[in-house]
Amino acid sequence: MIKNHKKPEDSEEILEETPLEAPETKVAPEEPSDQAQDENAAKIAELTADLQRTRADFENFRKQVDNQRLQAMEMATEGTLLKLLPLLDDIERGIASNPELSPLAKSFEKALKELKITKIDTKEGAEFNPDLHDAVLVEDGDGDKEVIAGTLRPGYFYADQILRPAMVKVKRV
Repeated sequence: MIKNHKKPEDSEEILEETPLEAPETKVAPEEPSDQAQDENAAKIAELTADLQRTRADFENFRKQVDNQRLQAMEMATEGTLLKLLPLLDDIERGIASNPELSPLAKSFEKALKELKITKIDTKEGAEFNPDLHDAVLVEDGDGDKEVIAGTLRPGYFYADQILRPAMVKVKRV
């Protein structure tokens, strides 16, 4: 405490006590210890790793859902095309038996191409392939090689996969 001396008019001394004011001091925030910094860095690294795993899991899930959607669409398309194959056979027989319908053959082939449907090769004399052809009749011959002697029902590929194998007659040469 500081005493202030004042002299009043009557010359007596009166002492007043005034409280001391503490000077304003700014306290700096404590720096975290090395151990606390290490713990924080470890937590940050762990959370970052968790976030990266979560993002990767989500990306994998999204790709899996896209693949499943594509497979479902392909299966639906393939199922529909399998149901349409007898109709394709009838159209083809109709075009072959009626010369007036021959202009339809080009538009029919174009439509099949747009649908990614191609015929399996069953020309007479072509080599028999059991993966592509179903041999219904076999003509005896004197050789070991089997070739196609005739087509009983055409086979088709859809997007380079066998949609239906061709039904053929085979001859040994």
